[in-house]
Amino acid sequence: MEFLSSLFYFIIVIGILVFIHELGHFLAARLSGMRTDTFAFGMGPRLFGYNRIDGFSFGKLPEDWNGNGHCDYRVSAFPIGGYVKIAGMVDESMDTDWVETEPQEWEFRSKNVWQKLFVLSAGVIMNILLAFAIYSGISLIEGKTILQTTTVGFVQDSSLAQMIGIQAGDKIIKINNSSVKSWDQVLEKIALEDLGDTRSIVINRNNERIKLNADGKQLLKAMTGSMTLGLVPENTLIVIGNVLPNSNAEKAGLLNKDTIISVNDEEINAFTELTGILKQHKNDEVKLSWKRNGQLFTKNVKVDETGKIGFAPIIANKSKIINESYGLFGSLAEGAKRTVNFGTMFINSIKQIFKGNISAKESLGGPIMIAKGARDYAQLGAEAFLNFIAMLSITLAIINILPLPALDGGHIVFIIIEAIIGKELPLKFKIAVQNIGIFLLLALMAYVFYNDIMRLFN
Repeated sequence: MEFLSSLFYFIIVIGILVFIHELGHFLAARLSGMRTDTFAFGMGPRLFGYNRIDGFSFGKLPEDWNGNGHCDYRVSAFPIGGYVKIAGMVDESMDTDWVETEPQEWEFRSKNVWQKLFVLSAGVIMNILLAFAIYSGISLIEGKTILQTTTVGFVQDSSLAQMIGIQAGDKIIKINNSSVKSWDQVLEKIALEDLGDTRSIVINRNNERIKLNADGKQLLKAMTGSMTLGLVPENTLIVIGNVLPNSNAEKAGLLNKDTIISVNDEEINAFTELTGILKQHKNDEVKLSWKRNGQLFTKNVKVDETGKIGFAPIIANKSKIINESYGLFGSLAEGAKRTVNFGTMFINSIKQIFKGNISAKESLGGPIMIAKGARDYAQLGAEAFLNFIAMLSITLAIINILPLPALDGGHIVFIIIEAIIGKELPLKFKIAVQNIGIFLLLALMAYVFYNDIMRLFN
């Protein structure tokens, strides 16, 4: 069931990201007067599609098929990408039939440098705009919730916070000599700012000021998931957001909006604390206590083989909360800020991989991790799922603009070189570089796929 759920959300996420990216290339090509022969979702053999000549059809088109300017909109066998085949351009199809003919006005090769750059960068632009639209929409509809506390309620075992020396009850006062007034500021200054640099953290513990240091490389490990940060604010509540159908939670009588109080008579202060206890009792029962409208319920609940009972949480808090709302222009500004912040963080993460401060093995994720993340975020609700799509959209945009063969950035490098030397690069050279790029991308995909599998069994 988890596999089907992961696959379902993976297809939704990849479908949205690929469609938006390729739509950018498609629209830019059309606006620039270029002919688009194929708009494909997925790679490999054609499964089915539509064009104005044949209508809707299954399977491959005839070898001698000529759309006469009409585009074939298709779904291909492998849902791991997509492409737009633009006439007169070396692309994933490796079609070079047009080489022996004179450039036509509707071909990519006949257009000026700026039109070519516009078409090649349009996919990246669309992915950035998608993230910006999602962040802006969430800001406009939901606003921003600011948790007015800097006191730690729970520190996870074997986490970075525990290694630093932070304890439950500590009040965080300053990070790198900057005062912090909310939990958002705590997380931002610890985890997001100045990746790779050591942090100094001043805390108040039992009315005594103590200075702690957080190693920059350890913080990077927490960011890449190889180690957890493990910090939870005081007064955290574990509220059930969605009881999964036919789950053990449903069978036990748990309902949406119930608040988990304890497991095996042990008070629960964080969702990670709850999941840790449940994983210790796989295929066993735990004594679970929860509150509903002030009434306490206690019942033995079966834990499945994965260490779950079957619900998605809402992390609430009893501390003072400020709900900051945004108007139209304010939400657009907040959307731009969040887009830039995540983009900057991702670029800095790439730099840290090349510096050797982050392990590629620990930080790179492939289709399996994306599918798992899509399922987990979807279970947390629409806002979390949309945030996940926005983050992936920015990631896809940055990766695609890198100056590497077979990526949009690699094509852009070709165009810039040709503009400088005043003539086209030899076709054989372009195809050779394209083939190298495709081989490297396939090798990278195999590597991250292997990493994903290893993570599942660890």
